[in-house]
Amino acid sequence: MSARRPQHGSRPTSIAASAVARASAAPRAAALTALTAEIAACRACPRLVAWRESVAADPPRRFAGQRYWARAVPGFGDPAARILLLGLAPAAHGGNRTGRVFTGDRSGDFLFAALHRAGLASQATSLAVDDGLELRGAYLAAAVRCAPPGNAPLPDERDRCAPFLGRELALLDEVRVIVALGAYAWAAGLRAISVLGIAVPRPAPRFGHGAEVRLGRYAMLGTFHPSQQNTFTGRLTPVMLDDVVGRAVTLAGG
Repeated sequence: MSARRPQHGSRPTSIAASAVARASAAPRAAALTALTAEIAACRACPRLVAWRESVAADPPRRFAGQRYWARAVPGFGDPAARILLLGLAPAAHGGNRTGRVFTGDRSGDFLFAALHRAGLASQATSLAVDDGLELRGAYLAAAVRCAPPGNAPLPDERDRCAPFLGRELALLDEVRVIVALGAYAWAAGLRAISVLGIAVPRPAPRFGHGAEVRLGRYAMLGTFHPSQQNTFTGRLTPVMLDDVVGRAVTLAGG
């Protein structure tokens, strides 16, 4: 059987659509770049600033001699993403060290392997900002942008940081699926969606691994956080995370 020929006019239409997409992507990428610089310069939370800098000044032996980022960690990924993956905060010796969210720690190893298997990441590891990793159709951010002591931001720190996520989500106007990596990220995602004027039910939808809720133009999915506490104990397995990421890809339109 011969291949089906494209309908007349389909090629010019496709080219025109691609040109429009490129034109709209340029200001979005520029705005995200400006927001990234603003996030990196933030010093709004004295406790978090002191902690992130003290960690950098006294690193563990395995990272001795390395220059730490020790600033707020911006989001990272494809400006045209249809999937946003949302974590809690940078790890003290992960994102706080490397300057890229979920990069340089065991949680990132687990997460990026899953993204690579799903075709959303160009490689299965995320070791440093210059390692060549690219995300395709996905964007990764944290609810709080500085590494907090004990992985526990205070409520006022959470609230001061929240507008960054709201602004990111507004700029990432092609996002249709939000994957919350843990209960903290789930709550932050609901707040960001409500800031955009989308109604969130009360009581709020409950977090759980595999939880799914439709909120306006967004589908929101929950998964256990890929922390060592969860992955080493088998609470979160590669298959479990693959199922959630795969569902996100399906809901985002492939």
